[in-house]
Amino acid sequence: MGIFQRLMKNKELIPLAFFITMAATGASSFGLYALKKTDVVIDRKRNPEPWEMVDPTQPQKKLITINQQWKPVEELQKVRRATR
Repeated sequence: MGIFQRLMKNKELIPLAFFITMAATGASSFGLYALKKTDVVIDRKRNPEPWEMVDPTQPQKKLITINQQWKPVEELQKVRRATR
């Protein structure tokens, strides 16, 4: 018995099938969106160490930020000057 025939026979399964389909579509859409964002690095050949390109003065994405002051880290500045 096909899926559509089963849904037509048991009409109470239609909302369940709808919500499962929408959840799977949303999850896969979000996965593709997350892979295409610039914060996600997949290409390791062109940018093998992406953490070296992080600007300490630019805010990074976090779950929640309350009253945060953006100051450069002194140790990071010393290391950066020493490696240049």
